[in-house]
Amino acid sequence: MRRFITTIALLLLTLHAFSQVPKREVRAVWLTTIGGIDWPRTRGEEQQKRELCQILDRLQAANVNTVLLQTRVRASTIYPSDYEPWDVCMTGRAGGNPGYDPLRFAVDECHRRGMEIHAWVVTIPVGKWNNPACKQLRSRYPSLIKKIGDEGFMNPESSETGNYLAKICKEITDRYDIDGIHLDYIRYPEKWSFKVSREQGRNYITDIVRKIHRTVKQSKPWVKVSCSPIGKYSDLSRYNSKGWNAYHTVCQDAQRWLREGLMDELFPMMYFRENNFYPFAIDWKERDYGRIVAPGLGIWFLDRREGNWPLTDITRELQVLRQLNLGHTYFRSKFFTDNTKGIYDYVRGQFDQYPALVPAMTWEQSAPPSAPTRFGQKRHDDMVELRWDGSHDNSNGPYLLYNVYASRTTPVDINDPRNLIAARLVTNQLFLKSSGDDRPMYYAITAMDRYGNESAALQSNAIRGASRIPLLKNDGRRVFFNKDSSLDISVMVIESIVGNEVTRKPYLGETVDISRLPDGMYVLFAQNKHKVKHRIGEFIIKRGG
Repeated sequence: MRRFITTIALLLLTLHAFSQVPKREVRAVWLTTIGGIDWPRTRGEEQQKRELCQILDRLQAANVNTVLLQTRVRASTIYPSDYEPWDVCMTGRAGGNPGYDPLRFAVDECHRRGMEIHAWVVTIPVGKWNNPACKQLRSRYPSLIKKIGDEGFMNPESSETGNYLAKICKEITDRYDIDGIHLDYIRYPEKWSFKVSREQGRNYITDIVRKIHRTVKQSKPWVKVSCSPIGKYSDLSRYNSKGWNAYHTVCQDAQRWLREGLMDELFPMMYFRENNFYPFAIDWKERDYGRIVAPGLGIWFLDRREGNWPLTDITRELQVLRQLNLGHTYFRSKFFTDNTKGIYDYVRGQFDQYPALVPAMTWEQSAPPSAPTRFGQKRHDDMVELRWDGSHDNSNGPYLLYNVYASRTTPVDINDPRNLIAARLVTNQLFLKSSGDDRPMYYAITAMDRYGNESAALQSNAIRGASRIPLLKNDGRRVFFNKDSSLDISVMVIESIVGNEVTRKPYLGETVDISRLPDGMYVLFAQNKHKVKHRIGEFIIKRGG
């Protein structure tokens, strides 16, 4: 059977994953705040804001579209809560007020970059028994917190646990323009001494989930409810979970939550390899019940001190997840943005080269908004300003978002993910770098509600004046150009047609390796040692067909 699963994986890898980049796909990252291990790693409001913006800029450049930000840490928070104290990560002092609202700032900055932000709520664990946050919760609810070792845990068998966690989630949902509530550790502690059946235990955990779901949806039905279950749901017929699974070990019936509509999205913690990964990923897909599943990948194992996995272990998993029409999530942010073993370069330059929209929540609402109107365009030196009148149909949430597509042909095909250049804009305006020649660029604008339903497209008017500049020749493996003798070249840079850098290669002569780029249109630049770029020309990769 091992050979069979390996054969499946290899077969999936031969299906040209790069040429089948989806328009809709969750690309997420867990941004951890406990101990400041991802953020914040500095003290002071301005330093923390600058640091977070730098992280989000890196994530945006890699086309990450979902940030899971740890918001409730251990009975403590990174926002001013009516129920729990400030977490120590913000100031270095338990209960210390950082002087600003980090969650509000993070929401604004994620939305400014077209990314969803989900408030990551650690549910059952409440930290060391004698830590201030745990002691405060124990003093208010003496019978609610159970001690295991030197740690405190909310009792999953008490009805008050679900009520209290629902209050925390309601507070966050009501106060902040979040896109999701993400529940972590919504399960029994692994060292819990069970006095009830596993079936009853699953009912207790499900009751907590149901209370949170009901509370969030009553407040804002477009806010996604998700969780991060153990990566293996249960034993499979031919593959054993080795005693560690969601369903039997910790009473986490996540597939039931999908089936009953209690979860909009799952982020299973699939920090495994090979036959501990592929068959269990297929199991999640076969039982997603039309909801969103974006397995978590243990990229920290790429670090030499953590596991020293080869990069190919992760890249294979990414490719298989895409073939299964599943999203992908990185644990943790720092290992991704630090480019551990080259993971960031691979994702940004190859795997997720183009933006993607998050799948629509059609089970909540499926009616699309009306299209925008009155497209306009102005030139400002080397910039192009796009403007449009927004749709007036905002019945499916508090406001509408806008997506922008571009291509050299009209009408712009909004079903081609390579044409998506900006997603989830909160304004009806966009500035782009001018293409630098007189070849026409066409645009299409769509409106999108908070459930992800997209309108028909408003197409731009034709822009006259086709370029006479010939395209550079390529054979699908190399692009060819003639070097200007006046150029002092140190590196070759390839960008998308709207100015996003795709990759850079050392200058090795009058050809550049493009064998790992997906089909599409690109612009080639030569850059000198002073980092000054000279435009060489455009080329189109179209292999076969």
